[in-house]
Amino acid sequence: MHARVQHLTPHLRIQRAAVEAYDRATGGVRWRYTREGRRPLTVLHARGEAITLWNDGLVTDTDGTSVRWHRALPAVADWLPAHGGTGVLRPLGRGILAVVTPRRIAAYRTADGDLRWVLPARKGCLFRPERALHRGRALLVAQPCRRAAWTTQLVAIDDLGRITPHRTPLGNEIPGH
Repeated sequence: MHARVQHLTPHLRIQRAAVEAYDRATGGVRWRYTREGRRPLTVLHARGEAITLWNDGLVTDTDGTSVRWHRALPAVADWLPAHGGTGVLRPLGRGILAVVTPRRIAAYRTADGDLRWVLPARKGCLFRPERALHRGRALLVAQPCRRAAWTTQLVAIDDLGRITPHRTPLGNEIPGH
């Protein structure tokens, strides 16, 4: 296996109802991906491919010739159109993507879309994806709650899940690799 060379990785952008990949050297369109009746909200690079969040709550991974995997996000139909996808797709490192929505954070292996872990929001609380930020290898996610100490309103996660003292997480490697 050869490492991808930076200049070969296309530039991605959302153009109306499509995700387009452009050649960095020539500016020409390499490929275009659409879903009928849907529009992309946000897109990010992963291994030379495009991971896209669509307005119906579907997350897709495509290289322009085929969709490698797709996952539907539960309970986002009312929230997503008003939110616009800001902060929802969050790379965690080591090939793991966090998908942050108000009611849960789900982590997927980018190589195959395998669900690695899910962290539900505490009862009476909601995650705020647009207020999340990376600090080192950790992603800090705001989880505002009524009548709760500020220390319970911030959750730290990484590619292995919630960061807590003495945790014993499962690994994320693909079996047999």
